[in-house]
Amino acid sequence: MDIYHIIKRPLVTEKGTHQSTQSFAATRTQPARGGSFAFEVHPDASKPMIKQAIEMIYNVKVSSVRTANRCGKRRRVRYKIGKTRDWKKAVVVLKADHHIDLF
Repeated sequence: MDIYHIIKRPLVTEKGTHQSTQSFAATRTQPARGGSFAFEVHPDASKPMIKQAIEMIYNVKVSSVRTANRCGKRRRVRYKIGKTRDWKKAVVVLKADHHIDLF
């Protein structure tokens, strides 16, 4: 799978914009970390694949990746019940001195 097919789009929301500006200094037990950025990714993408794709596309260093499978919601269209598509969300935490300018 190509790295440009792994990352579908960034999720630019109010919460995501706030989390991208948050960075934390190193403590005695945890290393320093930068902001966290959310992306919609391919449903078959694994955490190492997502990490490699983000590092190559945006030229940053990734600290950790968290993923969540999001279920589609039921929607009514006229007299029929439909469902929106299922999708996968990835939250990428960067190293302390890195930032993605897209957010």
